[in-house]
Amino acid sequence: MVRFLLKHTPLKRFASGSPMVVALVAANIAAMAWTHLARLNDAQRRRLLALLWQSRGRPRSLAHREQDELGALIEILEPRLFVGSATKRLSPVPVPKRLLYGPRGSAARTAAAKHR
Repeated sequence: MVRFLLKHTPLKRFASGSPMVVALVAANIAAMAWTHLARLNDAQRRRLLALLWQSRGRPRSLAHREQDELGALIEILEPRLFVGSATKRLSPVPVPKRLLYGPRGSAARTAAAKHR
């Protein structure tokens, strides 16, 4: 994601001259990712890693029950909220909420309203 931001945003102008900007952007995204990962307890994190390792990046290779468990763990992480928050924080222009968090009444939009 950092590569995409550096190639396709105004950060490209600053990043070529200053590697510190790249480090700051990466640290900012890592801090946001850590807050989302902190929503899982230790057992859930271990189980998530075990399922990801077992699936080798292909969730369809898991049993149906394990796929459901993986989906439930990922749902706790709220990936759409993470991507929306990262985009909102790093974008130089305002981005519409429906692009960041989905349609009204979606889970990501409800979660974003709770975190404000």
